[in-house]
Amino acid sequence: MSGKLKLELTGLHLLLTYECNLECDHCFVWGSPRQSGTMTFQAIKTILKQARELGTVEWIYFEGGEPFLYYPLLLRGVEEAARLGFKVGIVTNGYWAITPEDALLWLEPLAGKVADLSVSSDLFHWDERISQQARNACAAAEELGIPAGVIVTIGLDEPGGGGELPKGQLTVGEWKVMHRGRAAEKLTQGLPRRSWIEFDECPYEDLRRPERVHVDPLGHVHICQGISLGNLFKADLAEICASYDPERHPIVGPLLEGGPAELVRRYKLEHEDSYVDACHLCYTARVRLRRRFPDILAPDQMYGIK
Repeated sequence: MSGKLKLELTGLHLLLTYECNLECDHCFVWGSPRQSGTMTFQAIKTILKQARELGTVEWIYFEGGEPFLYYPLLLRGVEEAARLGFKVGIVTNGYWAITPEDALLWLEPLAGKVADLSVSSDLFHWDERISQQARNACAAAEELGIPAGVIVTIGLDEPGGGGELPKGQLTVGEWKVMHRGRAAEKLTQGLPRRSWIEFDECPYEDLRRPERVHVDPLGHVHICQGISLGNLFKADLAEICASYDPERHPIVGPLLEGGPAELVRRYKLEHEDSYVDACHLCYTARVRLRRRFPDILAPDQMYGIK
């Protein structure tokens, strides 16, 4: 590895697949049964090798989509990450934990290898905020000694929907919807809006010195879902981290200077007078910029294009 790292990442979140058994309106990555893109085991090994060579990564998360849809691949990936000395986490909707016995069956091979199991459960996923599947999964995890918790996303029109948003590594608890991905199209109608010029910063991501990034099945390294810093199947992760120049990045640079509103101004984009939140304006602006920056605002899966 050559060059001083400009990104000192402590976490890689692997989008094992874009496919999901559910199709939630708030999904950042447009997960659905019709989505395409799943990692191979060779891709996982390549990513983990590059993460180890980077020397700063401590956590590897397996996410989706729904990673348990490809259970043999997930299990081998977890085993390989744990063997290499990483702390391992999984994010799942828990669909597989139909009964307590089923939950134990699915989780037992992961015991001793997984340091965090985060189960998404809310009214976007199920017909109750904390599903029976989530309760079964967490109970089984406790029995097996796997640290676990539930992540609940609340719509702005629900009680408590004005709460804080998570930063950095995943944190269990209740968080409000960020209106990007499918949420920008499905959940913004009828919600209170603010003038577009008020969204003059990115309040949710540390774009200058992020501690974690997402890596998708195509190799894109996402600083935020749909904003690629490079492709680690074309340039390794150390090179991407060493060459990162946030101020000169054509999307990150404007966001740092003046938030999503600066994206609109910089590229003279058509826009509405008001938006629900910063993510809503940012995502809408990025959709309009994709033809200009196809390698950065990628891939199609992150923008709902099959």
